[in-house]
Amino acid sequence: MCPAAPSPPGPYTRPIHEALGANATLAQLLQRLKEAEARMETVRQVLPAGLKPHVRAGVLDETGWNLLVPNGAVAAKLRQCLPAIEQALAERGWKPTALRVKVQSAQA
Repeated sequence: MCPAAPSPPGPYTRPIHEALGANATLAQLLQRLKEAEARMETVRQVLPAGLKPHVRAGVLDETGWNLLVPNGAVAAKLRQCLPAIEQALAERGWKPTALRVKVQSAQA
C-alpha cells in the first residue's frame, strides 16, 4: 500500500517557530532552549572525548542549568569537570549560572 499524500495545512496551521514567537511565554522558552544549546557547544569543547556523547543540555532557568547524563558514573566524572566547564563558559562571555548534573533514566 502506498502512503497517503500529506494533506494541505489547515487554515489555522502555521510553522512552530512562528507559533512560539507569537506567544511571550513560548518565545521565552524557545530563547532558553537556544541558549542552552549554544552553551552546550562550549561545554562539548571542554569535555573529555569519552564524556561528549553522554552529556546533553537540559533546562536553563533563573536558578541554573541542568546537564543531563545517563547514569551515576557519568555524573561523577562530569562533576569533576565542572570547574573547567564554568571557566570555559565565563571565558566565552556566558552569564554565570549554577550548573546542576542530573541523571536521566532511560525512557521506555
